[in-house]
Amino acid sequence: MYKIVIADDHGLYRRGLRWALTAAIEGVEIFEATCFDGAVGLLAEQKPISLAMLDLNMPGLFSQEVLRDVLVAYPDTRFAIISGNDSRSEIITALSVGLHGYIVKSQPDEEVVLAVKEILSGRIYVPALLSRTSAGHEPSLDIPHGISTNPDALGKLTTRQKDVLRLMAEGYSNKEIARDLDIAEATTKIHAAAIMRALGVRNRTEAAVMIKNWLGTA
Repeated sequence: MYKIVIADDHGLYRRGLRWALTAAIEGVEIFEATCFDGAVGLLAEQKPISLAMLDLNMPGLFSQEVLRDVLVAYPDTRFAIISGNDSRSEIITALSVGLHGYIVKSQPDEEVVLAVKEILSGRIYVPALLSRTSAGHEPSLDIPHGISTNPDALGKLTTRQKDVLRLMAEGYSNKEIARDLDIAEATTKIHAAAIMRALGVRNRTEAAVMIKNWLGTA
């Protein structure tokens, strides 16, 4: 039996995709998430997840580095992007991260089902439209060089990441944070790595200093 996570903040698309997969794949169990935190939470709570389908534009800190962290934390799960962007460059960038497939939302249901089956079988799925050149789109997974240490970056963190950061500032280890927040240690590591990148800090100590300064001026 397969367990699939569909992470997308558009409820209509999630429900449609869930219906299509449930009708086509016998015994499949579908879990839904509307944001990054929810997706990572399901990966930890419902493991082993066979496939996680992630929308690049849903709320949360999505980037090449974050996706790599998730891939490393859950090596037994296959990951695919679902996106409305059919840019050739974006597809190539996503696959270069190590993801197992890229599905465009405009594809017909039968193509999406085929893509999912291909990924579940252990193959990499690349949409046929990759062969055409698409102009006018830049890969949204690209990361700008020289991340700023601007404290305003704190406002970009998700609620869960702020919870993790507060405990990091208090000197908690990843294992202690996981226990305190009732999440998997692997999930804590993903959030910690994302936090440090978002804040432009090199280690937990610098992150702790930043959050203490922030709390002092809040």
